[in-house]
Amino acid sequence: MLEQILITGLTVSAVYSLLAIGFSLVFGVARIINLAHTALYMLAAYLIYMLTYLLGLGVLLSLMASIIVTTAIGAATYKSLIERIREHEITVIIVTVALALVIQEVMFIAFGARYHGIDSYIPGSTELLGVRVSNQHLLTLGVAAFCTAITSVFLFKTKTGLAIRVTAQDREIANLMGINVDAMCLTAVALAAALAAVAGAIVAPIFVVEPHMWMSPLVMVMAIVVLGGLGSIKGSFVGAFILGYAETLVVFLFPMGSFIKASVAIAIMVAVLLIKPEGLFGAVFEEERL
Repeated sequence: MLEQILITGLTVSAVYSLLAIGFSLVFGVARIINLAHTALYMLAAYLIYMLTYLLGLGVLLSLMASIIVTTAIGAATYKSLIERIREHEITVIIVTVALALVIQEVMFIAFGARYHGIDSYIPGSTELLGVRVSNQHLLTLGVAAFCTAITSVFLFKTKTGLAIRVTAQDREIANLMGINVDAMCLTAVALAAALAAVAGAIVAPIFVVEPHMWMSPLVMVMAIVVLGGLGSIKGSFVGAFILGYAETLVVFLFPMGSFIKASVAIAIMVAVLLIKPEGLFGAVFEEERL
């Protein structure tokens, strides 16, 4: 069981890290709490189902189209709805919750309330540490690790990534340096939407696809981001593994663990915040973001 917990926890944590890094990136750069973030994760999974099973497209083409369309929708909703109210935090929260519910209802209308399963992209299994692990889980882990690495390289090794980090630290200084702050915010939102789309696409064969699948990850992502420190990419990554393994342990070791995993995650978050209110890697000062 120990090996199975280690491998399952690693896969769950990797997926949560994609969602949490995107959520934290948007908060750090655009200063918004996007509660529709995991709705994009759900949308990508539904697009995979629709393109593969209803329209008959190949898996690879469906994956690419799902990620591109979801990213475009995420960027378009930010540009058309959220950007103009970005300075009003409560309004942004209300609008993003409404947007998530709209996406949920659209999925209800289009696909019904039924659970939908998607076949593994790579069938079969591989023995790892004495445990038979499905190739789909290994693919999920590999893609999540690759996307996390690419995001890190983009943010810390490119000029655009530098501009995004400068914008996160101080918008006024970024403006004085000639950086287009609005463009950097849009880029951060698009990158976050792409990470959410990748997460939704790679877990679609592992979990069932249904209209409420965005709610549980949203609670976990918010707990992860607060635990790691609002706006901290490193904190989101570390927090994802802490709570990802905590969730896996609860599910494996406790009866009815699936029903209390969110409560355990929130309890861990609260315990850490009582000791370190800014989170594990949170910015005490504004200039420490990202």
